[in-house]
Amino acid sequence: MIVPMRVVAGGLRHHAGAVHEAYLRRLPADLRSVPLPRRASTWWRHGDTDVHVERIGDPSARRRAVLLHGAGGHAAAMWPFAALAARRGIHVVVPDLPGYGRTRVPGPGAVRYPDWVALACDLLRAEREAHDGPLLLVGASLGGMVAYDAGTRTGAADALLVTCLPDPRDPLMRRHLTRFPRLSGAARPALRVLAGPLADVAVPVRWLTNMRAIGNDPELVDLVVRDERGGGGRVPLGFLRSFLDSAPAVEPEDATAPRVVLAHPACDRWTPTAMSLRFFDRIAAPKELVLLEGAGHFPVEAPGVHQLVDAIDRACA
Repeated sequence: MIVPMRVVAGGLRHHAGAVHEAYLRRLPADLRSVPLPRRASTWWRHGDTDVHVERIGDPSARRRAVLLHGAGGHAAAMWPFAALAARRGIHVVVPDLPGYGRTRVPGPGAVRYPDWVALACDLLRAEREAHDGPLLLVGASLGGMVAYDAGTRTGAADALLVTCLPDPRDPLMRRHLTRFPRLSGAARPALRVLAGPLADVAVPVRWLTNMRAIGNDPELVDLVVRDERGGGGRVPLGFLRSFLDSAPAVEPEDATAPRVVLAHPACDRWTPTAMSLRFFDRIAAPKELVLLEGAGHFPVEAPGVHQLVDAIDRACA
């Protein structure tokens, strides 16, 4: 059950609202016009976790999208993209995945990557049950692989749109994702050792990942790495180990549905397009590649961000 907590109708408040506004200011000026769409803050009980879920736009809209953030993200950071999609007539559902944002977990050190996938699957099924119109699943950054796994496991989405497909089994992905590329080959065995007795120990995200490459806008990067509910937060060593040891339930050669759109930032310094293509090219389902011109990993630059919103609009037809 999803229970409304409060509604912030286009306005901004000191706490969460100020964070939303800070991320919104990184968009090009022509995309920051008012009025802003309706934004409702809600809670959803998933097992023993109170999941914070933002709902943006008209809940009775014919089209709906579930938007999943990645490492260093949360619902407030995704607000600019959700708002732009909502202005196209799409109701957007954005959860704070465990360990990020305002979601409350009883044991933060026990969060693992499969928890993200399980939550995404169950939320997607719930949205499918509640909505009989077009349903799009969107995944940003690491959320792209979560979206792929949830979409192919459940079959509940009509289409997937992802900005990145980081297959943790790929040595190229590990080299780009880690803060120390030369040590990437040792990351998995080292974490298996460390994340035994130290699995629940949380360390700053920036210690282990190349977080400074999350964007090409220096002010945006500073915002992300200072954000204690996002890129400035901590992640359990066991979460990193569980991600690096993970594999999708459906291999790309066996993924015949749903349709997949890879809307990849063309100037991504963290996860280059070639890295995602190694997985994307193997997908058997109908697919489309869209390169977001001039955009970094966190795509706020023009014209790439305009192309991203257009791609979401088309994919959620």
